[in-house]
Amino acid sequence: MAHAQDGLLYTQWVELLGWLEAEAGARGLGFEKVADFPDYIYRMERPYDLPTTVMSVALTAGGQPLLLAAVSPRHVDLKGISLRLMGGSKHWHLHAGTAGLLEGKRPFTRERLGVLLGGAVRGVA
Repeated sequence: MAHAQDGLLYTQWVELLGWLEAEAGARGLGFEKVADFPDYIYRMERPYDLPTTVMSVALTAGGQPLLLAAVSPRHVDLKGISLRLMGGSKHWHLHAGTAGLLEGKRPFTRERLGVLLGGAVRGVA
């Protein structure tokens, strides 16, 4: 990887994927892979060195997407993670910090994710 920060981002993305899957399970939501990284799909015989192949996932309610989470592919200069609620204008941009994901300068924790998902589920109900 080109930059040390890239390695942090993709490691933290894998952690976020775990949080999303666990939180979805706890709330009765679906957890579905949406897309793999393009460089994984087109790698041919080259080795693949990212910690996951998953570039985006959706949490679903009643078979419909509720929240989409995606990380920037490797070729993007200013990489980050986006969380978007479907059917609305709410979205969050996260980036890698030395101790975990950051939402601006504020740490983005599993508890914060739980608050966001709780509000989204209440909005659908």
